[in-house]
Amino acid sequence: MASIALYRLPDHDHVTRIASHDEPLALSSCKELNGQQGFAVAPFTITASEPLLLIKPDEVKSYLLPAAAQPEPPVLEQGALAGGEDGREAYHRDFERFHDKLTSGEFQKIVLARQMRVATSAPVKATQLFYRACNLYPHQMVTLVHTATCGTWLMATPEVMLSGNGGCWHTVALAGTMKGCDDHVAWSVKNIREQRLVATYVHHCLARYASNIEQRGPMTARAGALLHLKSTFDFTLESDELLGPLLDSLYPTPAVCGLPKQATRDFIAAHETTARSYYSGFAGPLGIDGATHLYVSLRCMRIDHTACTLYAGGGILSDSVEQQEWEETQAKMGTMLRLLTT
Repeated sequence: MASIALYRLPDHDHVTRIASHDEPLALSSCKELNGQQGFAVAPFTITASEPLLLIKPDEVKSYLLPAAAQPEPPVLEQGALAGGEDGREAYHRDFERFHDKLTSGEFQKIVLARQMRVATSAPVKATQLFYRACNLYPHQMVTLVHTATCGTWLMATPEVMLSGNGGCWHTVALAGTMKGCDDHVAWSVKNIREQRLVATYVHHCLARYASNIEQRGPMTARAGALLHLKSTFDFTLESDELLGPLLDSLYPTPAVCGLPKQATRDFIAAHETTARSYYSGFAGPLGIDGATHLYVSLRCMRIDHTACTLYAGGGILSDSVEQQEWEETQAKMGTMLRLLTT
């Protein structure tokens, strides 16, 4: 098969495999998803070289997650994790550049991302890592996708982009991050303000296209070893033709981009040291068995034969502290590092 996607929905016990005999459709806008079926994979920014991809469902198969699927992690090259601080100076330069736009009042919020490359002593078995992620993160959306255009990506993400069946739809505003095991935590003013910006933006987008909007939260939500602040939105779409325009409006949310959206998106593309590619876009099944489950591409890695590139980012406000933001990206990378080290 030329293009394959595996996914396991949160709190489900079965895996779905979507495969196509051909390369995926290359789309230039979310609006082109209207009336389509398949598995969608979007980059942070759609370009000619990194388009919005749609794997057509030539084959769709669901099966129970193997009970014995407890594969060992790949063997890392000696010293592979010793370079965990690599990129710290580049992050410092990026942080100063990004933070200046906040203190000047030009931006309200902007997300700064980085990556870390981990080498292995043998080719990575991507499907085994997928099964490890399913076992380690039962409450997250776990996805493995491969096409010649985007390469091979694995993610275990907590953030719904857009899900629904018929006229009933759901999305979330997820922002703010803390380590912790206690769901009853005291959130900082920075985290509360960051989450409020995202929730307000999401509600504004929904108001243009949806009806019967019901908002709940914010509440503390767990994702692996991390806690986030989350607001949920349930709403109605009166027409299937509104799906593409709504996605176009939501994507990328301030949770992975910033405010104002287009200005911060352009700034990130021009000034972030490492390109995001398909990190912080979205991925998931579209119209499969009548349902859509699109998730923001977070907690992810790109797999390249004998190396894995891990991605993480964090929202920056005018009162953000650089070292705290760096440590947040370290904690987020821990989701994928755990697959490689335990």
